[in-house]
Amino acid sequence: MTTLQQAAPPRAARIATWLYFGLNGFAVGMWVVHIPSIEHAAGISHSTLGLLLLALGGAAFAGMQLAGPLVDRLGQRKLVPAAGILLGIALFGPGLATSWWSLGLALIVLGFGNGAIDVGMNAQAVVVERAYPRPIMAAFHAVWSIGGAIAALIGAATLRAGVPTQTTLSTAGVVCIVIALAAGRFLLEATEPPEEEAAEERTKPPAKLVWALGGLAFGLMLAEGVANDWAALQFRDILGTSVSTAAYAYGAFAVAMTIGRFLTDRVAAVVGPAAIVRWGAAIAAVGMTIVIVSPWVALGLVGWAIFGIGLAGGVPQLFTAAGNLDPRAAGALMARVVGLGYVGLLAGPALIGGLAHWMPLNIAFILPLVLCVLTFFGGSVLKSQK
Repeated sequence: MTTLQQAAPPRAARIATWLYFGLNGFAVGMWVVHIPSIEHAAGISHSTLGLLLLALGGAAFAGMQLAGPLVDRLGQRKLVPAAGILLGIALFGPGLATSWWSLGLALIVLGFGNGAIDVGMNAQAVVVERAYPRPIMAAFHAVWSIGGAIAALIGAATLRAGVPTQTTLSTAGVVCIVIALAAGRFLLEATEPPEEEAAEERTKPPAKLVWALGGLAFGLMLAEGVANDWAALQFRDILGTSVSTAAYAYGAFAVAMTIGRFLTDRVAAVVGPAAIVRWGAAIAAVGMTIVIVSPWVALGLVGWAIFGIGLAGGVPQLFTAAGNLDPRAAGALMARVVGLGYVGLLAGPALIGGLAHWMPLNIAFILPLVLCVLTFFGGSVLKSQK
C-alpha cells in the first residue's frame, strides 16, 4: 500500500494541481485561438499547417513517453514544475515564427512541453486523490477546460484590440512560468515503505490490463476529438446553419462536458469508476445517435450536450486506474494510457475527414458511436468500487 510523503497539506496540493491543469488548458487555448494569425505571419498554406500540427502531435506523444519514466525516477515535485516552465517558454515560439521551419521548431517544443506536463499533472492528480477519501480526478480535468475557456476569451479580446500575437503569447508564457514556479512547492510525492516494496514487486499489473485501459482511452478521446473538430462543421454542412450558429454545436458539447466533469466525482463516489465509464459511454452513444438522425438545430444541440455529458467522466477514471495499477511506476503506466488516448484525440478528426469523402458527415459519425458502444462493454475491466 502506498503512503504519501506529506510535503504539503492535501488541500494545498489539490489547489496546486488545479493550477497546473488550468495552466495547461490556458496554454493550449492561447495557441489554438491564435492559429489563424500565426499561419498568416509564417506565410504557410493550410496543408503545410496540417503537417506542422502532425509534428506537434508527434512531439507531444514523445514528451509523454519520456516524462512518464522521469516522473517515477525524479519525482513529481521536480518534473511537473519543469514541464510547466518548458510549456511557458514554448509559448514564445509560435508568435516569433516567420517561416515554416521556424514555426515547425516552435511547435515541436510546444508539443513536447504539453505532452510532458500532461503526464506529470495527471500523475500528481492520482497522488493527491489518494490523500482524499473520495474521487476528485474529474474536477481537475474540468479546470483544464476552464483554462482553455479563459484563454479563448482573452485571446479573442486581444485579437479584437489589435494586440500583436507575439505580445499576447509571450505574456501568456510568462504567466505560465510564474504559476509553474509558484505552485511546485505544494505538490506531493508518493513513496513506498521499504517493508512493502518486495510485496509490491510480486504483483506487477498485467500488460493486457494496461493496454485495455489505453484502448478505452483511445476510443473515448477519439470521440472527444471528433466533437472538438467536427461539431460546428456538422451543423453547417448537414443542418445548413450559418457559421455563427454552427459555433453553438461545439459550445453545447464543451459546456456540458465541463459541467459533467465537476459533477462526476460525486457520482463516482457512489457508483464506482466502472459504472462511470460504461454508462457514460452509453449516454454518449445516445447523444451521438441524436446528432446523427436529427434534422433540427435545437435537437442537434441537445444531442451534442448529451454527448458531452456522457464523455465527461470516463477518461479521468481511466487515468486514475492506470496511475493506481503500480504506484512505483505510475508515471510510466500513465504515459502509455494517456499516450494512447492522445493518439485517439489526434486520429479521430483525421478519420472522420477521410470518411467524409465517401459518405455524409453525419453518417461518418457512426464511428464514434460504435466506439462508445464498445466502451460500454469493455468498461467492465475497471472493478466497480465505491
